[in-house]
Amino acid sequence: MDKARILIVDDELILRESLQAWLSRDDYHVEAVAGGEEALQRIREVHFDIVFLDIKLEGMSGLEVLEQVRDLDPDTVVIMITAYGSISTAVEAMKKGAQDYLLKPFEPETLNVVIEKNLESGERIRENIYLRQQQKEQARFENLLGQSRAMLEVFELIRDVAPMESTVLISGETGTGKELAAKAIHSNSSRCQGPFVAVNCGALPEHLMESELFGHQKGAFTDARETRKGRLELACGGTLFLDEIGEVSSRMQIDLLRVLEERVFYRVGGTQPLKADFRVLTATNKDLREEVARKAFREDLFYRLNVVSLEMPPLRRRKEDIPLLADYFRNRFAQETNKEVDGFSRAAVDEMMLYEWPGNVRELQNAVERAVVVVKKRFIEPGDLPISSQPQAESGDLSLAGLEKAHIAQILEQTNWNITRSAGILGIDRSTLYKKINRYNLRQKS
Repeated sequence: MDKARILIVDDELILRESLQAWLSRDDYHVEAVAGGEEALQRIREVHFDIVFLDIKLEGMSGLEVLEQVRDLDPDTVVIMITAYGSISTAVEAMKKGAQDYLLKPFEPETLNVVIEKNLESGERIRENIYLRQQQKEQARFENLLGQSRAMLEVFELIRDVAPMESTVLISGETGTGKELAAKAIHSNSSRCQGPFVAVNCGALPEHLMESELFGHQKGAFTDARETRKGRLELACGGTLFLDEIGEVSSRMQIDLLRVLEERVFYRVGGTQPLKADFRVLTATNKDLREEVARKAFREDLFYRLNVVSLEMPPLRRRKEDIPLLADYFRNRFAQETNKEVDGFSRAAVDEMMLYEWPGNVRELQNAVERAVVVVKKRFIEPGDLPISSQPQAESGDLSLAGLEKAHIAQILEQTNWNITRSAGILGIDRSTLYKKINRYNLRQKS
């Protein structure tokens, strides 16, 4: 390991030369200057690990130099050199950021003790700063984990768009983490202190959608017994996240477009305009361009929402992230269930890597949770995972849709068509499962 770089700042020639000779003998890289201006110039040019700084200097005082060193290079350890009569000044210097002080006269042996102590202290401080930055970075992206190229590109785009006020359309299959991406954008934006209000547009019946979004005045309709704020009003000062935006009715698309254009809205039955002071983020598992082409989604609303596009990759396109994600979920659920589960067997990892994960990260999370609950040993085996990398099919090769159909059918049969349990295993909500059952024309075997 390289020896520390040290700067001595003292206007006494004898002390300056003595210190330089003593420290050079121990292989430290040592420089010595007589005044504050010269010291600051060298610190602008080179990083010094330690600066020995005399309190009493001709011209600029040691305290003035200290303040500027703290601004120029906060990582530098500053040790004040002081005479007995200026102890109070040394204490003041410690308050201004000096790490230590030496009393004149001092022995050479004292120097090494002081240097080693302060170098270790400085290293701990740097490590703590680094760990705090790492923890902050992890919190910034919520539970979005990944080291694949696809996810690194997602992280970079989130960093770029978060400070803006632009609307962002997040696309991707069910279970890819679209809401987590929206939360990451919100938590890194200037609105991070405001609320994050999420609305699942696919889970709300059309007749409730207007009241849920816009709120209503007392007496606006039969059941409106009191005035109620809607999600738009609750999102004031923060972010409104509209999930499954492709499920919104034509009438509601017109209402949302008006809000985005005019930046005001009204409660149902209300006459007082309310300011739309929120950022809008949306998500969909549909191809909205196709929906626009077949007149199922308004083109003008699409362009309002799609100022910035962010696509969440499916898990099958970032399989190198599977071991990382699986181990994260294993550790989390092992702690929650207070079970000692040390990891996955090689066979279990292979099974997860071969499987196509039609339910994406959400399905992986549910699979690992189930494995942690049922496993009897310290390591999860393939039999503990509710998946099979060899889906049954009537013909040889399956398309992606065929894989999904076969997998959903398998889960439904395993749960005896319990929709709630099946949706949980698949990592999707009940309404999405019903839509897939209808799309694939699945029927319970009699």
